[in-house]
Amino acid sequence: MKAILTLIFVFFIGVAAQAQNGAAEVKVETVTMSVVAATAKQEVSVKNENSVTRLYMNKNSKITKALSFSTKLNKAKLA
Repeated sequence: MKAILTLIFVFFIGVAAQAQNGAAEVKVETVTMSVVAATAKQEVSVKNENSVTRLYMNKNSKITKALSFSTKLNKAKLA
């Protein structure tokens, strides 16, 4: 019974979808624009800046400690 009702429902939805009036095609006006070729040179200056980045290899560094924090909820509880 459920299968029959499902098929009738699907058939009803399909018929209702096809019964919709389609919108009339709307014609779009085209606009013609002229093409202008323009060339402009942009000068790019190159800067030689040597910046130094620190790499922390020690286990006791402040950044490593800050990134590896743990909360009280992360710790295991003994029964």
